[in-house]
Amino acid sequence: MPQKPRSPSSLVVVPSDSPPPRRNWMTRFLSVVEWLGNLLPHPVTLFALFALGVVLLSGVAGYFEWSVQDPRPPGARGRADDGLIRAVSLLNGDGFRRISENLVSNFVGFVPLGTVLVALLGVGVAEKSGLLSAAIRLIILGAPRTLVTVALVFSGVVSNTASEMGYVVIIPLGAAIFHSLGRHPLAGLAAAFAGVSGGYSANILIGTVDPLLAGITEEAARMYDPAYEVHPAVNWYFMFVSTFVITALGTFVTAKIVEPRLGPYNPSRAEDGLEAETRLERLAPGERRALAWAGAAALGVMLLFICFAGPRWLAPAAGWIPGYGVLRDPVNDTLLPSPFLRSVVTMIFIFFIVPGFVYGRATGAMRNDRDVIDAMAAAMSSMGLYIVLVFFAAQFVTFFNWTNFGSILAVLGSDAIVAMRLDNPLVFIPFILMCCIVNLMLGSASAQWAVTAPIFVPMLMSVGYSPEVIQAAYRIGDSTTNIITPMMSYFGIIYAFACRYDKRLGIGTLISTMLPYCIVFLIGWTALFYLWVFGLGLPVGPGAPTCYAPAG
Repeated sequence: MPQKPRSPSSLVVVPSDSPPPRRNWMTRFLSVVEWLGNLLPHPVTLFALFALGVVLLSGVAGYFEWSVQDPRPPGARGRADDGLIRAVSLLNGDGFRRISENLVSNFVGFVPLGTVLVALLGVGVAEKSGLLSAAIRLIILGAPRTLVTVALVFSGVVSNTASEMGYVVIIPLGAAIFHSLGRHPLAGLAAAFAGVSGGYSANILIGTVDPLLAGITEEAARMYDPAYEVHPAVNWYFMFVSTFVITALGTFVTAKIVEPRLGPYNPSRAEDGLEAETRLERLAPGERRALAWAGAAALGVMLLFICFAGPRWLAPAAGWIPGYGVLRDPVNDTLLPSPFLRSVVTMIFIFFIVPGFVYGRATGAMRNDRDVIDAMAAAMSSMGLYIVLVFFAAQFVTFFNWTNFGSILAVLGSDAIVAMRLDNPLVFIPFILMCCIVNLMLGSASAQWAVTAPIFVPMLMSVGYSPEVIQAAYRIGDSTTNIITPMMSYFGIIYAFACRYDKRLGIGTLISTMLPYCIVFLIGWTALFYLWVFGLGLPVGPGAPTCYAPAG
C-alpha cells in the first residue's frame, strides 16, 4: 500500500516495498487471463487484424451462402424481402468498392469519435484552468475511502441518463480521483467503467434506452398479441433497485478484488505530463473564491439548459427567455425523446467551458481566448492514441455490421435456446447467458434486441411470461459483458485513458481487471431478477405483469 502522508495537507504516491498480496484462485485465474490477453498484439494492430479477418471470413461465408431465417416482421427487414438474413461477402468487387469508398466515412462517422472529442474540448478547458483539480480536492479531502468508491460507481450508473456523459467525464474522473488519493488510478477507472457500462441498463430515472427497447419489445409482442402495448417505464421498478445493487457489487469488487490485485501504483509508468507525485493540498482562499464563481457560472448554465427544456405552457410566465422550450419534442412537447436528450454532448461542452474559464479568470490561470484555445489544443494532443485506435476499430465494427455476422450469430444462439424447450423460470438463465455472449459481438443494445426480441418475446409469451419481464432479463445480459468486449464502441477511449497511467498497459490487463465486475454483476443481477420476479412476485415496472394472460 502507498505510504501514509506526513501531513494531512498532502499525499504523495510512492512505490511500496510491502509484500505482494496473497494469491488465491481468483488472482491466479485473472493472472492467466491477463497473460493470455497481453500475448495479443497492440490493440491498434489487433483491430486492424480483426478487420482483415472479417473481410476474409465474409468471403468464405458468401461462397457457402450462409444464411438464417429472419425473425423480424416483414416491415422491419429493409430491402431483404425473402425472409432470410444472408452473410454478405466483402471479398469481391462489390465489397472492395464498398470498403474503398467508405474508409473515410467509416472513421469520421463513428459516433464515439465526435462525441468524445467535442466533450473533451470543454473538459480540457476545465482541466487546464485548474477547476477539476480544485473540485476533486474539495470533494474528497477527508472523505471515507469506501464512500469515494460508492459515490464513483453510483455516479457511473446514473450517468447513462445523460447518454455518453459517463464515458467522457466519469471514467477519467474516477482515475484522477483515485490517483489523487494515493490509490491505484486503474482501480478508479475500473470502478467508474463498471458503473457506466456494466450497469448500463440500471438507473433511478428513465433513460434514453428505455423507449428504444420498449418500442422493439412492443413490435415483437404484437407478433403474438396484435393489441399488446409496452410503455417506456415498464422496467423502472426493477432498474431503480438494480442501481443500488450494482453500486454495492461494484464497490465490493473494487475493494476486495481489483485494488488488492493491482497493488501499489508505480507512477514511473505514467505517460509524460502526468506528475509522479500527486498532492492533495487544501484549497487556498483564492481557490475557494474562484470555485464559488465557477459554481455560480455552472448554476447559470444549468438554468439556461432547464429553460430551453421547459414546457411551452410556461412560456407566458417566462416570456423574457427567447426560445423557451425549444429543445422539447416539437410534436409531443416531451423530453423523452427530444432534442434536449440528443444535445447532451453540446451541453457537456458548454458546461465545462464556461465555469472552467470563469475559474481560470478568477485565479489568473486564464486571461483571454488564447488561453482557452491552448487548453483545447492540449486536450486534443492527448487523444492521439485514441484517434489512431478509433480509425481501425471503426473499420472493424463497420465491416462486421456489413457482413450480417452479428445478426446471424444472434439468431443461431436464439435457436439453440428454443431447442431446449424449457417452459419454466429456468429458461431465463440460458436466455441471459445468450444475451451476454451475443453482446460480445453485437455491441448495440437496440440492434441486438431488434434481432432477438422477435424470437424470444413470442416464444416466452407462449409459455406464460410477459414481454416486460423478458425485456428486463435481456437488459441484464446486454449490460454485464459491455466492460470486457472490444466491440463496445467506447472501449477504445477507455483503453486510451488507462494508458495515460500505464504506458505499457496491454489489452489483457484491462480485460482481466474488468472481468471480476462482469462475473459478479452477472451473478448478482440474475439473482436479484429471480428474487424480485419469482421469489417476491414484484412487478418489474408500473403496469408490468409477470405473467402474460391474453386479453379476454
